[in-house]
Amino acid sequence: MGKIKLLIVDDHTIVRDGLCSLLELAGDIDIVGEASNGKEGLEQVEKLLPDVVLIDIAMPIMGGLEAIRRMRKKFSEIKILVLTQYDDKEHVFPAIQAGANGFVSKTAASSELISGIRAIFAGGAYLSPSIAKLFVDDYKHGAATRDKCDPYEQLTDREKDVLTLVVEGHTTQEIANILVISSKTVEGHKRNLMAKLDITNRIDLVKYAVRRGLIDV
Repeated sequence: MGKIKLLIVDDHTIVRDGLCSLLELAGDIDIVGEASNGKEGLEQVEKLLPDVVLIDIAMPIMGGLEAIRRMRKKFSEIKILVLTQYDDKEHVFPAIQAGANGFVSKTAASSELISGIRAIFAGGAYLSPSIAKLFVDDYKHGAATRDKCDPYEQLTDREKDVLTLVVEGHTTQEIANILVISSKTVEGHKRNLMAKLDITNRIDLVKYAVRRGLIDV
C-alpha cells in the first residue's frame, strides 16, 4: 500500500513547518502540499487530489468550515481531519456537520494526530479523547432533556406501579391490597398520574400503555 497523500491547510507557516517535520517521521504519510487558507486549500485539493486534508478552522479569506463544506460537496471521497486550538462544541459540532471525518485538538499528542490521519484514511472516524467527551456529554444532556419532557418519566415509582395495575384490569381495592396501601391513596395516585399524562379515562390510559410498551396486546 502506498503512502497517505496529505495536504496541510493552516494559516501559520511555523505550524505547517512543524507538522511537516513531525508527520514525515511517521513513515507512511507523504506531504503533497500546503495551503494558508481555505481558498488555497480548495485549489490545492483540485490540483493534487490528496487522500487526506488536515485543516484548521480559523483562517483568513476563507475559513475552515466553508472550505470543508465545499470540499465535501465537490470531492465526496476526500477525507478531512480538523486540527485546531478550538475544542468546544461551538466549533466541533459545526465542523463534523460540515463533513469532517475527524477532529484533533492542537493540544493533543503527536501520536493522536498520526492515529487520526490513519484512521480516517482507512475509512473510519477519529476524535481526540477531549473532543469525544463533548459528544458523550451532549448525548447525556440530550437524554436528560428528553426524559424531562417525557410525561411518563414525571411519574413517581408508585404512580407507575398503579398505572400498570390499572391497565391490567385490577380494581382500586385489588390495587390497594397488592401495594398494601389504602383505596383512598390508590385513587390519589390515579388522579395524579392521569393528570400528568393528560388522560381522563381508563380506555385512553390503556391505549397509552400499549403505545408506551407497558403492556402486551
